[in-house]
Amino acid sequence: MKRVLREAHAHIFQLGRSLSMLELGGCGSAEQMLDAIADRAKTLGEDEWLLAQGARPQGWDNPSWPGRAQLDQAGGGRPVVAWCFDYHAMVASSSALTHARIDASTTIESGVVELDEAGEPSGLLLEHAALRMWNSVPEPDDAQRRELVLAACRHLIGLGFSEVHDLKAQPWLGTVLSELLAAGEIDMRFELFPLVPDLKASIEAQRAGFDERVRIAGGKCFVDGTLNSRTAWMLHPYADGRPEHPSGVAMMTTKQIDNALLACKEHGLPLASHAIGDAAVRAVLDAIERNGCERTRCRIEHAELIDAADLRRFVELGVIASLQPCHLLADMEALRRAVPDRLDRVLPIRSLLKSGLAPGVDLLFGSDVPIVRADAEDSIQAAIHRRRAGMSESESINPGEAIDEETAWACFAPGSES
Repeated sequence: MKRVLREAHAHIFQLGRSLSMLELGGCGSAEQMLDAIADRAKTLGEDEWLLAQGARPQGWDNPSWPGRAQLDQAGGGRPVVAWCFDYHAMVASSSALTHARIDASTTIESGVVELDEAGEPSGLLLEHAALRMWNSVPEPDDAQRRELVLAACRHLIGLGFSEVHDLKAQPWLGTVLSELLAAGEIDMRFELFPLVPDLKASIEAQRAGFDERVRIAGGKCFVDGTLNSRTAWMLHPYADGRPEHPSGVAMMTTKQIDNALLACKEHGLPLASHAIGDAAVRAVLDAIERNGCERTRCRIEHAELIDAADLRRFVELGVIASLQPCHLLADMEALRRAVPDRLDRVLPIRSLLKSGLAPGVDLLFGSDVPIVRADAEDSIQAAIHRRRAGMSESESINPGEAIDEETAWACFAPGSES
């Protein structure tokens, strides 16, 4: 029986772009990554940007990124930008850094420009520094945007998804999706969560006329970073954290989280908060309770680590847990290196269900595509086995939080309106 599914956490436009980018997920070392870049560079024009994604240094025996000079050589001097699979870290070549006006003196709030022993940029950029670099990359034009969005939607349809939630929707995305629906090129439902600063413009676009299958469903914010970059905000220090932020990075202050919640509340909409670390999860739950946003269907995205004291608060405050179990498969090495003393807090799915969350209602599964692939089977594998296929049972991470297959599929069930 073919299942009809909901992808509860996707990035549609970036998925479209990623389908034509160099995929580095199969590389097992910095050397293999550089070889792949060199091979792709041979196919490009002299000044054409080389865009890559999917690198997983934490899965390498030596989890060190290639340096800027190595990228320059492999890329033939052209601008090279290569994302970590989590899209919170990247490496960039010299010409790309120059284009983005990033040098040794550059300081970026909530961002890191790593310097080498000579005091020059190594090429590694974290969080908002990576975003600054990416925002300087030439953007596709309107016609290209439409084709990229169409390619992404067809990709998701091919995987069985009839409903998609976009968790960083651009203000123009709803209009493009509506045009594709009206033209009969796709048939899906979409819930869009633009960044809070883009919420007003997105609502105005909706008022101008969206297809009934597209709606602005809330706002989005980023409370912390990611596990692989050691920027997910933790209650206790990492085993191997960065000296400048041993417990990760709080990307928002208490006041900023409050303001984001209230901005959404003003429009009668919930806030969806990126919160991977247990400190970030707690900060969001505290803000929801503090600002009287209970039962507004606010969402916490990812929640890869949750402190035991906060498990019941999801139900008590009416908060949706939007999880991506498939990330466990990609993060196994990083988890063991970073939080070996807290593996029993990783993706506590069974405990969330026992606390009262209902699969497919307030416990949702998605992938975060293109961070990882959107194939629902990956999350099913992670949710019921807690390890990659082919691994022994002893290698499972937090196996006590495993759930049965029927319940796991229920977390992908589309909303009742679909």
